Amino acid sequence: MSDDEVDYELLDLLRKSLGLGPPDPSAPPETKVLENAQFIYDNSIDVALDMHHTKAAAISILAQMKEREYSTKSWSAHALHPKAKDESTVNFIFTMDLLNFSFWSEKNEEERFSVKYGDESKSWTGYWSLVASLQRALDEDIPITTPTFWTDEEKCTEEVLRHVFRSDTEEEIPLLAERLQCLREAGEILEQEFDSSVLVLIEDAKGSAAGLVNLLADRFPCFRDEAIFERKKVRLLKRAQIFVADLWAAFDGEEFGKFNDMDKITMFADYRVPQMLHSLGCISYSPVLEKRIRGYGIIEPGHPWELQIRGCSIWAVELLRREILKLESDAKVNAVLLDFFLYDLAKEREKNGDEVIPHHRTRSIWY
Repeated sequence: MSDDEVDYELLDLLRKSLGLGPPDPSAPPETKVLENAQFIYDNSIDVALDMHHTKAAAISILAQMKEREYSTKSWSAHALHPKAKDESTVNFIFTMDLLNFSFWSEKNEEERFSVKYGDESKSWTGYWSLVASLQRALDEDIPITTPTFWTDEEKCTEEVLRHVFRSDTEEEIPLLAERLQCLREAGEILEQEFDSSVLVLIEDAKGSAAGLVNLLADRFPCFRDEAIFERKKVRLLKRAQIFVADLWAAFDGEEFGKFNDMDKITMFADYRVPQMLHSLGCISYSPVLEKRIRGYGIIEPGHPWELQIRGCSIWAVELLRREILKLESDAKVNAVLLDFFLYDLAKEREKNGDEVIPHHRTRSIWY
Protein backbone atom coordinates (compact mmCIF):
# COMPACT_ATOMS: atom_id res chain seq x y z
CA MET A 1 0.00 0.00 0.00
CA SER A 2 1.41 3.40 -1.00
CA ASP A 3 1.31 6.45 1.26
CA ASP A 4 -1.39 7.93 -0.98
CA GLU A 5 -3.80 4.99 -0.62
CA VAL A 6 -6.61 5.06 1.95
CA ASP A 7 -6.65 2.27 4.54
CA TYR A 8 -10.43 1.77 4.65
CA GLU A 9 -10.26 -0.88 7.38
CA LEU A 10 -8.34 1.50 9.65
CA LEU A 11 -10.70 4.34 8.76
CA ASP A 12 -13.71 2.16 9.64
CA LEU A 13 -12.19 1.26 13.01
CA LEU A 14 -11.50 4.94 13.71
CA ARG A 15 -15.08 5.91 12.86
CA LYS A 16 -16.46 3.20 15.13
CA SER A 17 -14.19 4.27 18.01
CA LEU A 18 -15.50 7.83 17.66
CA GLY A 19 -19.12 6.71 17.45
CA LEU A 20 -19.38 7.79 13.81
CA GLY A 21 -21.09 6.01 10.97
CA PRO A 22 -23.96 3.51 11.12
CA PRO A 23 -24.39 1.35 14.23
CA ASP A 24 -23.10 -2.21 14.18
CA PRO A 25 -26.18 -4.36 13.43
CA SER A 26 -24.64 -7.30 15.31
CA ALA A 27 -24.06 -5.32 18.52
CA PRO A 28 -26.38 -6.07 21.49
CA PRO A 29 -29.23 -3.53 21.82
CA GLU A 30 -28.68 -0.56 24.14
CA THR A 31 -31.38 1.86 25.26
CA LYS A 32 -28.90 4.65 26.22
CA VAL A 33 -31.18 5.61 29.12
CA LEU A 34 -28.54 5.06 31.80
CA GLU A 35 -25.87 6.76 29.70
CA ASN A 36 -28.14 9.76 29.15
CA ALA A 37 -29.08 9.87 32.85
CA GLN A 38 -25.41 10.10 33.78
CA PHE A 39 -25.01 12.94 31.27
CA ILE A 40 -27.91 14.79 32.91
CA TYR A 41 -26.42 14.22 36.36
CA ASP A 42 -22.97 15.38 35.24
CA ASN A 43 -24.48 18.61 33.91
CA SER A 44 -27.11 19.19 36.60
CA ILE A 45 -27.06 22.42 38.61
CA ASP A 46 -30.42 22.22 40.40
CA VAL A 47 -30.44 18.57 41.51
CA ALA A 48 -27.63 16.96 43.49
CA LEU A 49 -26.96 13.46 44.83
CA ASP A 50 -25.59 12.69 48.30
CA MET A 51 -23.40 9.56 48.49
CA HIS A 52 -23.38 9.48 52.30
CA HIS A 53 -27.17 9.21 52.42
CA THR A 54 -27.13 6.85 49.42
CA LYS A 55 -24.88 4.41 51.30
CA ALA A 56 -27.14 4.61 54.37
CA ALA A 57 -30.24 4.13 52.22
CA ALA A 58 -28.67 1.08 50.56
CA ILE A 59 -28.20 -0.59 53.96
CA SER A 60 -31.78 0.14 54.99
CA ILE A 61 -33.36 -0.86 51.66
CA LEU A 62 -31.45 -4.15 51.47
CA ALA A 63 -32.55 -5.05 55.01
CA GLN A 64 -36.21 -4.18 54.29
CA MET A 65 -36.28 -6.05 50.98
CA LYS A 66 -34.88 -9.13 52.72
CA GLU A 67 -37.37 -8.85 55.56
CA ARG A 68 -40.29 -8.56 53.16
CA GLU A 69 -38.85 -11.18 50.78
CA TYR A 70 -39.33 -8.62 48.03
CA SER A 71 -39.13 -10.14 44.53
CA THR A 72 -40.97 -10.29 41.21
CA LYS A 73 -43.71 -12.21 43.04
CA SER A 74 -44.51 -8.99 44.94
CA TRP A 75 -45.88 -7.57 41.67
CA SER A 76 -48.52 -10.27 41.22
CA ALA A 77 -49.37 -10.13 44.91
CA HIS A 78 -51.04 -6.74 44.46
CA ALA A 79 -54.80 -7.19 44.53
CA LEU A 80 -55.50 -5.52 41.18
CA HIS A 81 -52.69 -6.91 39.05
CA PRO A 82 -53.63 -9.79 36.72
CA LYS A 83 -52.73 -13.29 37.89
CA ALA A 84 -53.05 -15.39 34.72
CA LYS A 85 -49.85 -16.39 32.90
CA ASP A 86 -51.19 -16.01 29.36
CA GLU A 87 -51.77 -13.61 26.46
CA SER A 88 -54.60 -11.85 28.29
CA THR A 89 -52.11 -10.66 30.92
CA VAL A 90 -49.67 -9.52 28.20
CA ASN A 91 -52.45 -7.44 26.60
CA PHE A 92 -53.52 -6.10 29.99
CA ILE A 93 -49.97 -4.98 30.81
CA PHE A 94 -49.48 -3.36 27.40
CA THR A 95 -52.74 -1.42 27.76
CA MET A 96 -51.91 -0.49 31.33
CA ASP A 97 -48.47 0.88 30.46
CA LEU A 98 -49.73 2.54 27.29
CA LEU A 99 -51.98 4.62 29.56
CA ASN A 100 -49.74 4.75 32.65
CA PHE A 101 -49.33 8.51 32.95
CA SER A 102 -50.49 11.63 34.76
CA PHE A 103 -52.74 10.72 37.66
CA TRP A 104 -51.83 13.51 40.06
CA SER A 105 -54.52 15.93 41.15
CA GLU A 106 -54.67 19.34 42.77
CA LYS A 107 -57.76 18.23 44.68
CA ASN A 108 -57.81 16.53 48.10
CA GLU A 109 -58.23 12.77 48.57
CA GLU A 110 -62.02 13.01 48.87
CA GLU A 111 -62.45 15.04 45.67
CA ARG A 112 -59.76 13.69 43.33
CA PHE A 113 -60.33 11.16 40.54
CA SER A 114 -60.92 7.76 42.13
CA VAL A 115 -62.40 4.41 41.18
CA LYS A 116 -64.26 1.93 43.37
CA TYR A 117 -63.67 -1.67 42.38
CA GLY A 118 -63.83 -5.03 44.11
CA ASP A 119 -64.39 -4.25 47.75
CA GLU A 120 -66.87 -1.38 47.47
CA SER A 121 -65.39 0.27 50.53
CA LYS A 122 -62.06 0.61 48.74
CA SER A 123 -61.48 3.63 46.51
CA TRP A 124 -58.44 3.47 44.23
CA THR A 125 -56.47 6.57 43.24
CA GLY A 126 -53.34 7.30 41.22
CA TYR A 127 -51.89 4.43 39.19
CA TRP A 128 -54.22 1.97 40.88
CA SER A 129 -57.25 3.88 39.59
CA LEU A 130 -56.08 3.00 36.07
CA VAL A 131 -55.66 -0.69 36.89
CA ALA A 132 -59.05 -0.77 38.64
CA SER A 133 -60.70 0.92 35.63
CA LEU A 134 -59.30 -1.67 33.24
CA GLN A 135 -60.39 -4.58 35.44
CA ARG A 136 -63.85 -3.05 35.82
CA ALA A 137 -64.20 -2.59 32.05
CA LEU A 138 -63.27 -6.23 31.40
CA ASP A 139 -65.87 -7.30 33.97
CA GLU A 140 -68.40 -5.27 31.96
CA ASP A 141 -67.36 -7.08 28.74
CA ILE A 142 -65.71 -4.00 27.27
CA PRO A 143 -62.61 -5.33 25.42
CA ILE A 144 -60.45 -2.43 26.56
CA THR A 145 -57.23 -4.47 26.40
CA THR A 146 -57.78 -5.71 22.81
CA PRO A 147 -55.73 -3.78 20.19
CA THR A 148 -58.31 -4.25 17.41
CA PHE A 149 -60.92 -2.60 19.65
CA TRP A 150 -58.81 0.57 19.90
CA THR A 151 -58.88 1.13 16.13
CA ASP A 152 -62.65 0.64 15.85
CA GLU A 153 -63.84 4.24 15.87
CA GLU A 154 -67.50 3.18 16.13
CA LYS A 155 -67.00 1.03 19.24
CA CYS A 156 -64.02 2.67 20.92
CA THR A 157 -65.23 6.25 21.19
CA GLU A 158 -64.36 8.99 23.63
CA GLU A 159 -67.78 8.41 25.21
CA VAL A 160 -66.96 4.73 25.80
CA LEU A 161 -63.56 5.64 27.20
CA ARG A 162 -65.18 8.20 29.47
CA HIS A 163 -67.39 5.36 30.76
CA VAL A 164 -64.40 3.04 31.24
CA PHE A 165 -62.62 5.70 33.27
CA ARG A 166 -65.66 7.05 35.08
CA SER A 167 -64.87 8.44 38.50
CA ASP A 168 -66.61 8.17 41.84
CA THR A 169 -66.02 11.90 42.21
CA GLU A 170 -66.68 14.87 39.95
CA GLU A 171 -63.07 14.96 38.72
CA GLU A 172 -62.45 12.90 35.59
CA ILE A 173 -59.20 11.18 34.73
CA PRO A 174 -56.61 13.69 33.42
CA LEU A 175 -55.72 13.79 29.71
CA LEU A 176 -58.63 11.62 28.55
CA ALA A 177 -58.32 12.72 24.91
CA GLU A 178 -54.60 11.95 24.94
CA ARG A 179 -55.31 8.46 26.29
CA LEU A 180 -57.71 7.77 23.43
CA GLN A 181 -55.08 9.04 20.99
CA CYS A 182 -52.46 6.69 22.48
CA LEU A 183 -54.82 3.73 22.12
CA ARG A 184 -55.69 4.60 18.50
CA GLU A 185 -52.07 5.14 17.51
CA ALA A 186 -50.80 1.97 19.18
CA GLY A 187 -53.63 -0.10 17.71
CA GLU A 188 -52.87 1.12 14.20
CA ILE A 189 -49.13 0.43 14.53
CA LEU A 190 -49.74 -3.02 15.97
CA GLU A 191 -52.12 -3.73 13.07
CA GLN A 192 -49.72 -2.47 10.40
CA GLU A 193 -46.44 -3.89 11.73
CA PHE A 194 -47.19 -6.65 14.25
CA ASP A 195 -50.36 -8.43 13.05
CA SER A 196 -52.37 -6.63 15.77
CA SER A 197 -50.52 -8.76 18.31
CA VAL A 198 -48.49 -7.65 21.32
CA LEU A 199 -47.00 -11.17 21.36
CA VAL A 200 -45.53 -10.59 17.88
CA LEU A 201 -44.05 -7.32 19.12
CA ILE A 202 -42.41 -9.15 22.01
CA GLU A 203 -41.14 -11.95 19.76
CA ASP A 204 -39.50 -9.37 17.47
CA ALA A 205 -37.29 -8.29 20.39
CA LYS A 206 -35.68 -11.76 20.41
CA GLY A 207 -35.48 -12.04 24.18
CA SER A 208 -33.80 -8.66 24.69
CA ALA A 209 -35.27 -6.23 27.22
CA ALA A 210 -33.31 -3.37 25.65
CA GLY A 211 -34.43 -4.51 22.21
CA LEU A 212 -38.09 -4.40 23.22
CA VAL A 213 -37.67 -0.94 24.77
CA ASN A 214 -36.07 0.27 21.53
CA LEU A 215 -38.85 -1.27 19.43
CA LEU A 216 -41.45 0.59 21.47
CA ALA A 217 -39.56 3.90 21.33
CA ASP A 218 -38.71 3.62 17.64
CA ARG A 219 -42.06 2.38 16.30
CA PHE A 220 -44.57 3.97 18.70
CA PRO A 221 -44.44 7.78 19.05
CA CYS A 222 -46.48 7.60 22.27
CA PHE A 223 -43.64 5.61 23.89
CA ARG A 224 -40.88 7.93 22.59
CA ASP A 225 -40.04 9.64 25.89
CA GLU A 226 -37.13 11.82 24.75
CA ALA A 227 -36.09 15.42 25.26
CA ILE A 228 -33.24 17.88 24.69
CA PHE A 229 -30.97 18.68 27.62
CA GLU A 230 -27.90 20.89 27.20
CA ARG A 231 -28.29 20.57 23.41
CA LYS A 232 -28.16 16.78 23.58
CA LYS A 233 -31.04 14.38 22.93
CA VAL A 234 -31.67 12.32 26.05
CA ARG A 235 -33.85 9.22 26.36
CA LEU A 236 -35.79 8.56 29.56
CA LEU A 237 -38.32 6.03 28.21
CA LYS A 238 -40.31 5.54 31.41
CA ARG A 239 -43.33 3.73 29.99
CA ALA A 240 -41.39 1.65 27.44
CA GLN A 241 -39.12 0.38 30.19
CA ILE A 242 -41.90 -0.27 32.67
CA PHE A 243 -43.75 -2.39 30.10
CA VAL A 244 -40.72 -4.68 29.92
CA ALA A 245 -40.35 -4.64 33.71
CA ASP A 246 -44.03 -5.45 34.28
CA LEU A 247 -43.81 -8.38 31.86
CA TRP A 248 -40.71 -9.63 33.66
CA ALA A 249 -42.40 -9.32 37.05
CA ALA A 250 -45.81 -10.70 36.02
CA PHE A 251 -44.28 -13.80 34.46
CA ASP A 252 -41.54 -14.12 37.08
CA GLY A 253 -38.82 -13.93 34.45
CA GLU A 254 -40.27 -16.79 32.40
CA GLU A 255 -42.31 -17.19 29.19
CA PHE A 256 -43.29 -13.73 27.89
CA GLY A 257 -41.26 -12.13 30.68
CA LYS A 258 -38.01 -13.91 29.91
CA PHE A 259 -35.24 -11.49 28.90
CA ASN A 260 -31.50 -12.01 28.69
CA ASP A 261 -30.49 -8.45 29.60
CA MET A 262 -32.80 -7.13 32.33
CA ASP A 263 -29.79 -5.36 33.86
CA LYS A 264 -30.07 -2.82 31.02
CA ILE A 265 -33.43 -1.57 32.33
CA THR A 266 -33.20 1.44 34.63
CA MET A 267 -35.51 2.97 37.18
CA PHE A 268 -38.67 4.51 35.65
CA ALA A 269 -38.39 8.27 36.02
CA ASP A 270 -41.74 9.53 37.30
CA TYR A 271 -43.08 11.47 40.32
CA ARG A 272 -43.09 9.13 43.28
CA VAL A 273 -39.60 7.63 43.21
CA PRO A 274 -37.86 11.05 43.10
CA GLN A 275 -40.07 12.04 46.06
CA MET A 276 -38.92 8.94 47.95
CA LEU A 277 -35.26 9.49 47.03
CA HIS A 278 -35.53 13.02 48.45
CA SER A 279 -37.04 11.66 51.67
CA LEU A 280 -34.10 9.25 51.99
CA GLY A 281 -31.64 12.09 51.48
CA CYS A 282 -30.26 10.62 48.25
CA ILE A 283 -31.42 13.63 46.22
CA SER A 284 -31.53 17.33 47.07
CA TYR A 285 -32.79 20.36 45.16
CA SER A 286 -31.54 23.90 44.72
CA PRO A 287 -33.48 26.46 46.82
CA VAL A 288 -35.34 27.84 43.81
CA LEU A 289 -36.39 24.39 42.58
CA GLU A 290 -37.36 23.19 46.05
CA LYS A 291 -39.48 26.33 46.48
CA ARG A 292 -41.30 25.55 43.22
CA ILE A 293 -41.96 21.95 44.28
CA ARG A 294 -43.05 22.77 47.83
CA GLY A 295 -45.31 25.51 46.44
CA TYR A 296 -47.01 22.98 44.12
CA GLY A 297 -45.88 25.00 41.12
CA ILE A 298 -46.16 23.52 37.65
CA ILE A 299 -42.94 22.49 35.87
CA GLU A 300 -43.45 22.23 32.13
CA PRO A 301 -42.49 19.02 30.27
CA GLY A 302 -38.94 19.26 28.93
CA HIS A 303 -37.95 22.07 31.31
CA PRO A 304 -34.34 21.65 32.58
CA TRP A 305 -35.68 21.23 36.12
CA GLU A 306 -37.92 18.36 35.09
CA LEU A 307 -35.16 16.64 33.13
CA GLN A 308 -32.71 17.03 36.01
CA ILE A 309 -35.18 15.50 38.48
CA ARG A 310 -35.85 12.55 36.20
CA GLY A 311 -32.29 11.97 34.98
CA CYS A 312 -30.73 12.30 38.43
CA SER A 313 -33.34 9.91 39.85
CA ILE A 314 -32.32 7.25 37.34
CA TRP A 315 -28.67 7.76 38.24
CA ALA A 316 -29.44 7.78 41.98
CA VAL A 317 -31.15 4.38 41.77
CA GLU A 318 -28.19 3.06 39.79
CA LEU A 319 -25.86 4.22 42.57
CA LEU A 320 -28.15 2.61 45.15
CA ARG A 321 -27.99 -0.65 43.21
CA ARG A 322 -24.19 -0.53 43.13
CA GLU A 323 -23.99 0.19 46.86
CA ILE A 324 -26.30 -2.74 47.64
CA LEU A 325 -24.12 -5.07 45.57
CA LYS A 326 -21.07 -3.85 47.48
CA LEU A 327 -22.83 -4.90 50.66
CA GLU A 328 -23.95 -8.24 49.26
CA SER A 329 -22.52 -9.23 45.90
CA ASP A 330 -25.14 -11.93 45.23
CA ALA A 331 -28.15 -9.83 46.26
CA LYS A 332 -31.10 -10.41 43.94
CA VAL A 333 -31.56 -6.69 43.30
CA ASN A 334 -31.77 -4.69 40.08
CA ALA A 335 -33.05 -1.23 39.17
CA VAL A 336 -36.52 -2.61 38.42
CA LEU A 337 -37.04 -4.13 41.88
CA LEU A 338 -35.58 -1.02 43.51
CA ASP A 339 -38.05 1.15 41.61
CA PHE A 340 -40.99 -1.07 42.56
CA PHE A 341 -39.87 -1.10 46.19
CA LEU A 342 -39.33 2.66 46.41
CA TYR A 343 -42.71 3.32 44.80
CA ASP A 344 -44.46 1.01 47.28
CA LEU A 345 -42.56 2.65 50.14
CA ALA A 346 -43.64 6.11 48.98
CA LYS A 347 -47.30 5.03 48.91
CA GLU A 348 -46.97 3.44 52.36
CA ARG A 349 -45.53 6.64 53.84
CA GLU A 350 -48.26 8.68 52.18
CA LYS A 351 -50.93 6.40 53.65
CA ASN A 352 -49.32 6.70 57.09
CA GLY A 353 -49.33 10.49 56.83
CA ASP A 354 -45.53 10.76 57.02
CA GLU A 355 -44.24 14.20 56.13
CA VAL A 356 -42.48 14.24 52.77
CA ILE A 357 -41.77 16.82 50.11
CA PRO A 358 -44.59 17.03 47.52
CA HIS A 359 -43.89 15.33 44.22
CA HIS A 360 -43.08 17.66 41.34
CA ARG A 361 -46.01 18.57 39.11
CA THR A 362 -45.62 18.08 35.39
CA ARG A 363 -48.66 17.26 33.23
CA SER A 364 -47.42 14.93 30.52
CA ILE A 365 -48.14 11.65 28.72
CA TRP A 366 -44.63 10.39 29.50
CA TYR A 367 -45.27 9.56 33.18
